[in-house]
Amino acid sequence: MSRKNASRASEIIGRILFFTLLASMVFSLVRLLTAPEALAPGAEFEKTKSDYLLTLSQCVLGMIVMLLPSLIDRRWKLGIANFIYILYYIFLYCAVFLGEMFDFYYRFPHWDTLLHFFSGAMLGALGFILVDLLNRNEHVRVSLSPLFVSLFAFCFALACGAVWEIYEFSADGLLDLNMQKCITAQGEALIGRAALVDTMDDLIVDALAALAVSVMGYFTTIRRRESANSEVQEAIT
Repeated sequence: MSRKNASRASEIIGRILFFTLLASMVFSLVRLLTAPEALAPGAEFEKTKSDYLLTLSQCVLGMIVMLLPSLIDRRWKLGIANFIYILYYIFLYCAVFLGEMFDFYYRFPHWDTLLHFFSGAMLGALGFILVDLLNRNEHVRVSLSPLFVSLFAFCFALACGAVWEIYEFSADGLLDLNMQKCITAQGEALIGRAALVDTMDDLIVDALAALAVSVMGYFTTIRRRESANSEVQEAIT
């Protein structure tokens, strides 16, 4: 795909995501005003105010984080590739719209795991991009080893995953939400180790995805540097 086509695709997908989240926010706000506070004993499962508050907060957060990469890119001239934007928008669509609005987290048991693996890999790749920009910056005279770059990418992705889990835990406590899925779709509150499974699964999957990307990035960086050194040697001789 050419750069022009990739830029156009990124723009179209971004607009679809924006209006999808906007419509979801309006729907969630309306339902938040009309949904019951809690289910009556023995009643069939139905979304309550807390469920729609969770969806609304996720949509608002999705709108904010959707705009962050472009703002950062314009501010610091990072030159983020269009395919990164496309993957990022697809991830937000799957996580917020499909996950929250259509209950994919409950309908498909491994939906959350797949998204965390995807985000872990994406954040690991972003870690490599940040260090590569630092290495290419003419004002920063430093050349980092492939091992350090890989370690940074791994730690960067894992740290972002940990911050996200802290956000989920804090939001659940402050707003009485269920981001950490401590309550099942049937309204059963999990206790003990079962209540920790979602959080620990997310962190483990983040780590595995980041590790896979870091290992691949390590060997890719070595091959690229060896190729660059070979070209310099040929130019000298």
